[in-house]
Amino acid sequence: MTSTLFSPDRPALVRRLRAAGCVFAEDEADLLIAAADSAESLTDLVDRRVAGLPLEHLLGWAEFCGLRVAVDPGVFVPRGRTALLVAAAAAVAGPSPAVLDLCCGSGAAALVLHHRLAPRWLAAADVDPAAVACARRNLAPLGVPVYQGDLFAPLPARWRGRLDLVVANAPYVPSDAVAMLPPEARLHEATVALDGGADGLAVLRRVAAGAAEWLAPGGHLAVEVSAGQAPTLCGILADAGLDPSVVHDDDLEATAVTARRPG
Repeated sequence: MTSTLFSPDRPALVRRLRAAGCVFAEDEADLLIAAADSAESLTDLVDRRVAGLPLEHLLGWAEFCGLRVAVDPGVFVPRGRTALLVAAAAAVAGPSPAVLDLCCGSGAAALVLHHRLAPRWLAAADVDPAAVACARRNLAPLGVPVYQGDLFAPLPARWRGRLDLVVANAPYVPSDAVAMLPPEARLHEATVALDGGADGLAVLRRVAAGAAEWLAPGGHLAVEVSAGQAPTLCGILADAGLDPSVVHDDDLEATAVTARRPG
């Protein structure tokens, strides 16, 4: 009965979202209306959105590379620019690769790569328990294991030196810049998914060192980074014994670096 009589005032909702600073107010209004089953639930969703909660946390999902990915409260929301990372990773992967999605967050990259690459083995890992729980919900139907722990540490030892592709959307925001991130990120996503240390590259240094051990000869690491950090990161990767290459997309305002372990 309630849902039958539910007739939201979309123009008023758009105006309220726009006044709150929502750039895509029209699209957000449609998504919130679709997610609500009553005037009361819509009011609650809009109130929380206006208060600054990420739209994806309110909806319970994010669109990423054409797929709907479940995103739990507190979990890093996959960004559109990370589509470049996934594309760059897929471009360097050989047939039936063994793939690891490191710092996986919701497992969005693994979800897309499962469909694009048909890997012979695919796993994900993250240090954040909330992210691991979310990724398991996304990836369990595909039979993809998700490990909890620090970078490569929780992986089965048998895969050391045998991975063909490691994809890592590791944190790369310098610590001093975290406070300047949009409130949606810094207040509602885990700091461990954002803070990359003094220069933003602390975690990526460790990823590079680990990849040199876990990649098979001829295997590739693919990571996301800012354009300004890319030259320094390439030096770090070269020092680790990897051959780096930079990919940039102006439309996405995104930069990815791939690095091959010499065969």
